[in-house]
Amino acid sequence: MGAEVLRTIVAIVTAIIGLAIFSVLVSKNATTLGLVQNLSSGLAQDINAATAPVTSGGMGSFSQPQFAQSTAYG
Repeated sequence: MGAEVLRTIVAIVTAIIGLAIFSVLVSKNATTLGLVQNLSSGLAQDINAATAPVTSGGMGSFSQPQFAQSTAYG
């Protein structure tokens, strides 16, 4: 019975949090578009920062590194 009660409590708390998020997003005073833009911009910056060591770019340049051609051998 303890697990069932815990699941019920978690479901109720999740529903309350979901309702609170939904009400904030659809509120007349909400700036949902700005919020979504900021979140997506932040996510893009995080992805760029995470891939920077792999792509050899400063803060996530996705281009391949260019090497100078050596003329020592010919």
